[in-house]
Amino acid sequence: MRHLLFVGHQDIRRLLRSRVAYVWLFAMPLLFIYFMGFANRGPGDPANPRPEVLLDNQDPGFVGAVFLEELGAQGLRTRAPEQAGDAERGLRIPADFTRRVVAGEPASVGFFDIETQLSGQGALVELRLLRAVLAMNSHLVAAATRAGAGGALDETLLRQAQAVPATVVLDARFAGRKPMPTGFSFSLPGNIVMYVMMNLLVFGGASVAAERNRGVLRRLAALPITRRQLVGGKIYGLVLLGLVQVGVFLAAGRLLFGVPLGANLPAILTVLAVYSWVAASLGVFFASVIRADDKVVGVCILVSLLLAALGGCWWPLEIAPAPLKVIAHLLPSGWALEALHQLISFGSGFGAVIQPLGILTVFGLAAHLLAARCFRL
Repeated sequence: MRHLLFVGHQDIRRLLRSRVAYVWLFAMPLLFIYFMGFANRGPGDPANPRPEVLLDNQDPGFVGAVFLEELGAQGLRTRAPEQAGDAERGLRIPADFTRRVVAGEPASVGFFDIETQLSGQGALVELRLLRAVLAMNSHLVAAATRAGAGGALDETLLRQAQAVPATVVLDARFAGRKPMPTGFSFSLPGNIVMYVMMNLLVFGGASVAAERNRGVLRRLAALPITRRQLVGGKIYGLVLLGLVQVGVFLAAGRLLFGVPLGANLPAILTVLAVYSWVAASLGVFFASVIRADDKVVGVCILVSLLLAALGGCWWPLEIAPAPLKVIAHLLPSGWALEALHQLISFGSGFGAVIQPLGILTVFGLAAHLLAARCFRL
């Protein structure tokens, strides 16, 4: 064990002395986390979406103004006609809306179609509008009760009724499934999985191949160290490198990007430690079967990109076709990403990642044994 630890500690010291290594270990991944998080940002909390609606408000009165506030309170974001954004539906408030309400006449608002309907949230817009209409009707009834028989409805009475706390509150949540991760809650786990795999494959493969070509491994073999200890030391050093990278990513995710980690940090570190073991073992394996330095780097980059894409690091698996979901669960990247989303994106506990952890452990054992069997001096 002492020889194994010595090899691993010497390897990580050597790797961290390279200035170029810091660019690929930390700078590039953090930039990707930022840009992918910015590009995949959603309209707020994915568990409580606030869809956009294009608003054509023709009513200058106070009832229309209060109704707009109620739309926002019920989870709709209104957009002016010149700023359509991602609005799925259009909503028109007629010019005589306030007059008809005050006069006690029937008044209505109506939807209208717009050319671009891409968000797929039309039904959610209608649901939020229905809730706003129900809330508005209750405010009007309360205001009319305050005014009494023969009294006139005015803005003060309506706003007083609006300010009264609701006696019944609707708590709507996702049932039976998790909301699709967006923003940095999507990009942080995805880039951790991709770059831990890529860097441990590349650094592990390149360093072992270079040491073999320079005769370093043969000189180490002359020392009182077994081949099993040498392989274990190489893998151990790469796992330490992966954990250093993971620590920087998690700290940046919490402090720079505001991704909540909460009480799940021990479980997150456990998942990523096992995943680093898988990636480190694969890096030593590729260096064992590919002799040339440049070739092993190219193969490792290609393999890591394929694992990232097929594992769901580049796009949410919730929108992927069924065959891609099956492929993702045949890869260590897919299981690692699922575990991280359970812990980071969905706030689940350790029990939710027992299966992914078990499967990653099987991947780690298989890769470690394969690396040990194929290792050549």
